[in-house]
Amino acid sequence: MTAPALTLTAAQTAALRQVRAAGRAGRADALDRLREHGVAPDEAEALIAALRAHARITLNFHPDRLLPGTRHTVADRLAADGRYRGQYETGLSNGSRSAHTGGLRDSWEHALFGGAYRRAAASERPKYGALNVMRHADGAAPRFGSCHVWLRPEVSERATFCFGDSHVGPADIGTLDALHPVLAATVADAVASGQSLGIAGAEPVAEIRALPHGTPRGVGRALDFYVEAQVHGDVHLTRDAEALVLDPSFRGTRTGDLLEGLGLPVEWHPGFVLRPAGREDELAAFRGPALPSVAARVSAHFSDGDGIDAAAIGRAAASAVTDPLDWAAYGDPEEVLQHIKQLWHCVAWFGSPSVTSAM
Repeated sequence: MTAPALTLTAAQTAALRQVRAAGRAGRADALDRLREHGVAPDEAEALIAALRAHARITLNFHPDRLLPGTRHTVADRLAADGRYRGQYETGLSNGSRSAHTGGLRDSWEHALFGGAYRRAAASERPKYGALNVMRHADGAAPRFGSCHVWLRPEVSERATFCFGDSHVGPADIGTLDALHPVLAATVADAVASGQSLGIAGAEPVAEIRALPHGTPRGVGRALDFYVEAQVHGDVHLTRDAEALVLDPSFRGTRTGDLLEGLGLPVEWHPGFVLRPAGREDELAAFRGPALPSVAARVSAHFSDGDGIDAAAIGRAAASAVTDPLDWAAYGDPEEVLQHIKQLWHCVAWFGSPSVTSAM
C-alpha cells in the first residue's frame, strides 16, 4: 500500500511551534544545569546531534486488542490500510483512558500544546511513543504495549518530547532542534536517582555518545522511565517505519501473520512469561490486591499452561469485552480492563524471557 504525501494541519504545526518555542526559551537555563553536571555547551550540542541522528522513536502498542464496538483488532486495522492510529481514533489506551474532548488527556494536551488541538479532529491528534535512547529491545515504553513500531529518523523532526510522562505537566519539553531542557532533565535525573531511563547505574551522556556504535540491549522493562514523544501528523507504516518489533508470543498466530504481512522488516524481542504461582505478594505489592486472583484466572483460562505472556493477556482482554459476565467478580468492564492492563505491567516487570524468542 502506498502512503500519501505528508501534510501537517494547522493544529499540528501550531503544536510543534508551541513546544519548539518552549524548548528554545529554556535553552540557557538547561545549559546552566548541564554545566553543573559536567556537560559543556559544545558537548550538549554534540549529544543532541547524536540523538537527532541515531535515536529512534518507538510506538509501543498491543496488536491484539479489540477496537471498541467491533470484533476487529489493532492488527486488523493496520493490515487494512497501514495507518497507525492514536488513542483518540481507536478509543483504546494503555495509559489513561481519557482521550476524548473534555477528558484528562485533552486537558493535558491543551496545557502542553497551548490549545493547538482544541478544535482538531481525532485523526489530527498526536500519536504517543518514546525516544529509545537506551536501545531497549522491548521499546522505550513497554508499559503501553508488547510490540512496537520503530520509526524512521525523519519522523522525529515532527515530534515533540518531554522528560517523563506528559500527564504530570512536565516543565522540560522541546523538539529535536530545541532539546536542551529534555537533555538537562535526563542528565539531572540520572545523577539524582542512580538510574537512567530504566537502567540502574547507566550514565546518559555515555549512552548517547555510544548511539552511533551501540547494539540493541536486551529488554529494558522501562515501565515508568522514558522520554515521551508525541508524533504530529499521520503515521503510515510504509512511509514512516523502519521495522516492527514483535513479542514472540505472536509468532505463528493470526496477529503475528497480519503484522508480518505488512511488508516491513520484522524483528522479535525476547518476550516475557510470568508464572504467577507463589508470587502473589509481589503482584499485590506491585499493582494492587486484585492482581493475584486476576493473574490466577488468566493463567488458568487463557494461557497455554506455561505461564502468562502477551498473547494470553490479549485473549483475556478480548474476553473481558465479549463476555463481561464471566468477569463480573472482578468489577465492571472498565475495572476489569484496568486489572488486565496492570497484569501486563506485572508480566513485563517480573516475567522471564520467552522460550520461543530464540526459535
